[in-house]
This record gives sequence, C-alpha cells and structure tokens, in this order.
Amino acid sequence: MSALVEVQDLAKTFDVSAPWLNRVIERQPRQFVHAVDGVSFTIEKGKTLALVGESGCGKSTVARLLVGLYQPTRGTVKFDGQATDAARDAGELRTLRRRMQMIFQDPYASLNPRWKVLDIVGEPLREHGLAHGGDEMRARVSALLLQVGLAAADTEKFPHQFSGGQRQRISIARALATSPEFLVCDEPTSALDVSVQAQVLNIMKDLQRTQGLTYLFISHNLAVVRHVADEVGVMYLGRLVERSHKTTLFSQPRHPYTRMLLDAIPDIHMTGRARTPVQGEVPNPLNPPSGCAFHPRCPHANARCSSERPALKTFQGIHVACHAVEEGRI
Repeated sequence: MSALVEVQDLAKTFDVSAPWLNRVIERQPRQFVHAVDGVSFTIEKGKTLALVGESGCGKSTVARLLVGLYQPTRGTVKFDGQATDAARDAGELRTLRRRMQMIFQDPYASLNPRWKVLDIVGEPLREHGLAHGGDEMRARVSALLLQVGLAAADTEKFPHQFSGGQRQRISIARALATSPEFLVCDEPTSALDVSVQAQVLNIMKDLQRTQGLTYLFISHNLAVVRHVADEVGVMYLGRLVERSHKTTLFSQPRHPYTRMLLDAIPDIHMTGRARTPVQGEVPNPLNPPSGCAFHPRCPHANARCSSERPALKTFQGIHVACHAVEEGRI
C-alpha cells in the first residue's frame, strides 16, 4: 500500500510572550512553546492512524498543521506525494482542501447556530462549486444526511434542535460533502455520551469501509483508539515516543509512558494484574525537562535520560524513543 500522508520532522512553535512593554518593565525574556517538536509518520490509504496522549501534548496542533489551519515552523506535510505548502496557485490549494477535511471536537461550537442544516452541510458544496441550483443542493445535502443516519427532512432544522450525537453527525456530513479522501478527526467523540460515541464511531468505520477513507484520529481515550485505529502513535510533550500497530501496542507496550497509560485503564475483567496509575504531572511546556521529557516521571530513568534526548528508533518493527528500551533495561 502507498502512503497517502507523509509527515516529516513537523514542528510548531508559538510565541506566548507577554506584551513588549510588560517585558521591558519586568525584564522578562520572550517565551516560546514548542507545541509540536519533530513529529514524523506516514498513513497508508484506507487506514487509520490514532494519536494519543494527555492534554497539552500537541495532538490537536498536529491535526491543525495537517489541514493547513496552522503553518509549520519546520518540517513538511506531503499529501499523495505533493507537499501541502507547495501548492502554486489558489486553484491547486482549493483542490487540496477539497481532498482533506476536518471534524472538530465540539459539535456545539463548530456549527453556526443561525444557519439551517441545509446551509451548514451545503457550504462546502457552494464554496467548491459542486452543486448548482437550489434543488441540486437540497438533493446532495439530503443524501449526505442519510449517509450519516439522519433524515432528509432535517435539512430545514437548526443545530439547537439536535442532540450532541446528531450534531456530530451533521459535522461528519459537512466534512464528507466534498468527497474527501483524508479526514482529520480531532477527538470527534470526546464531548459525547459513551452510547452515542459508539454510534458515531460505527458510522465512521462504515464510511471508511464503503468509501475507502483515510483517517488521522486524535484521542485521549484508549478504548476508542482500540476500536478505530490500525496504527497508534503515542505523544508526550510535543514528540512521538512510540508508534506501532494497534495489536502490538496494546499487547506489548515498550515505552514506560505507554505502559503507564495502559495501566491507568480500569481493569473491568478483574484479571488481578497490578495497576500503576500515571505518576506525576505533565511538565510545564514553557520549561520542559532536559534530555528525555518523560524522565522526571519515569521509574527506569538514569543519568543519560536526564541529559540526552532519545531519538525515535525502530526495534522489532516498533518505533520507540527511549534509552531504557534501547539499552535493554526494560
């Protein structure tokens, strides 16, 4: 299978300094947050890569970088062999945008409350000139709503007339309007009840199967990831610390942070295995630790971990950034 999406050494730095006058009076230096710091991965056509990690690890920033909502500080994003920042004219950029779409986290905030569903789902069709005339627009929007399990009559309703799960279905219908090949899903079910989460995830799986969609799925819920992903990348403080096939990651986690995340999942089968909750707090991203960012919380850390930053290396088909794994200490 060929890779549809290739990300190489992607980085994004945000300037979070106080205003100039405050800095002069208080004699403060400028401050920068390395939200994403050298992330690389590929996603094959028709597959799902999930990015997981605690809040603030840079997952959503990666999602926004991929669809062009942020410009990268460093690195490249290639879509179907073409660098996304190398689009030479507005027409090329529009074609690229049509082929990749995004589903946002909060269905209550991402839909315009003053627009009817017809206008919300029809906006991409109108923008890209994919529907001509009111009748064709209505027919296309009705077909999209039916695809995600809503009724054609819902075109005349407003967002407030729907539940959270139904609103997220409208968001999915809007994302599918341009017949994209690649969908970036930024925690699309985290604002929903568990039973509704399952319905939305099943719709997404069915759409992937019938339309051959490729997903980047951002989540902090490992149970959801287990259900939808083919490959999983674990992020910590802006960097990928482990990436492997889903089955391998859940059965043989290598990085200590991945092990901690999996140990924190409630053991509903009561197997009696020892569980260690995730220790400590995520460090301040304005002042990250030296060496491996995880070393203050890691039970296997040594002097090398606190001074030298590990690179993402391949061990038995698993990509891991960890000195302890490399040296055979764990």
